[in-house]
Amino acid sequence: MAVIFEPESEADAAAMIADAAREGRALAISGGNTRAGFGRKVEGATFTSKRLRGITAYNPSEMTLTALAGTPVAEIEAELADNGQMMAFEPADHRMMMGTEGVPTIGGIFATNTSGPRRFVSGAARDSLLGIRFVNGMGEAIKSGGRVMKNVTGLDLVKLIAGSYGTLGFVTEVTFKVLPVPRAEATVVVSGLNDAEAAIAMSAALATSCEVSGAAHLPESVRWLFGQNGLPDGPATLLRLEGLEASVTDRAKRLQPFMQRYGAVSQIDQGDSQQIWREIRDVTPFSEDGSRKPLWRISCAPSTGHQLLAALRLETGVNAFFDWQGGLVWMQMEGDAEAETIRTYLKRLGGGHATLIRARDEVRAAIATFEPQEKGVAALSAVVKAKLDPKGIFNPGRMG
Repeated sequence: MAVIFEPESEADAAAMIADAAREGRALAISGGNTRAGFGRKVEGATFTSKRLRGITAYNPSEMTLTALAGTPVAEIEAELADNGQMMAFEPADHRMMMGTEGVPTIGGIFATNTSGPRRFVSGAARDSLLGIRFVNGMGEAIKSGGRVMKNVTGLDLVKLIAGSYGTLGFVTEVTFKVLPVPRAEATVVVSGLNDAEAAIAMSAALATSCEVSGAAHLPESVRWLFGQNGLPDGPATLLRLEGLEASVTDRAKRLQPFMQRYGAVSQIDQGDSQQIWREIRDVTPFSEDGSRKPLWRISCAPSTGHQLLAALRLETGVNAFFDWQGGLVWMQMEGDAEAETIRTYLKRLGGGHATLIRARDEVRAAIATFEPQEKGVAALSAVVKAKLDPKGIFNPGRMG
């Protein structure tokens, strides 16, 4: 019978983790378990934050919010929406992509540093994180950071925990900054561009004064996988504009003629625009259909993503689309994971990070699911891990 720990307070979590450390018991750390397939499979007792829920402090005028780690993201978004505010980094819901159930939690968002299309202008999830409480591998409760940006106490520790996938500590509470919701949104679409042309067009658009907050390219091979959202047929290069209604209207009027030098230009308005950016954020086109096709998240220079895809298409079956001006490539393989081939080409093109997000368990066990670290970085990571989790009980093997 599977062992499941569900602490109801930070003190409960500390006591349970201290016992696990004494016993040498491995713990599979989770929130809502919606990203259970990230990294290698962890063999251990389930240790979940789902009973640690609730917003503990929120001052809209200061634009900061504190919540327990197991608080559902939807609950936080609803509270923020009532006050015209949002999480600027656009936390994604990966249940369709991963084929999982459960409820996304705010602790899980920061533990995986999950960031959406606005990331290249507003920063990643970790950039919004001001403070954090967590329990280390010895059962000690630790607080780092605070509720205002001026307080930089422990800032590096805050950044370390964000994106550590539960391998350094069990997060119990997070404090983060929020921003006002844009009053209006529209997306300018440039149609018919190939991947290389789209990279040039997106770069040009971001160099204008139009304040583009989303830049993505959908090749023709993936365009049809998006829902009914007002997009023209064929490849689509998307440029999102957000802000006050008059400002969005003015910037769209300036951006459209500028982009006509690259291809046919059209515009989709707020409702359809919001839908398509949610689909991009949640990687909906590559939803899990039971086949467990390998899915990669490639982070690279915006000018090299299309080159990587072109090289791979000569050797294997692959489908992909681009976010973050081309610097983020979501890539689904039709057959094998092709980890060595992907990382070899990525290195030749100047480097980047290739993370295997989804695959069958035996595939995840056989390859490095996260980008292998350089020797110096790996040595430093090992020192940090030894200090925070000396018995190695948190998510052993998940990141390699």
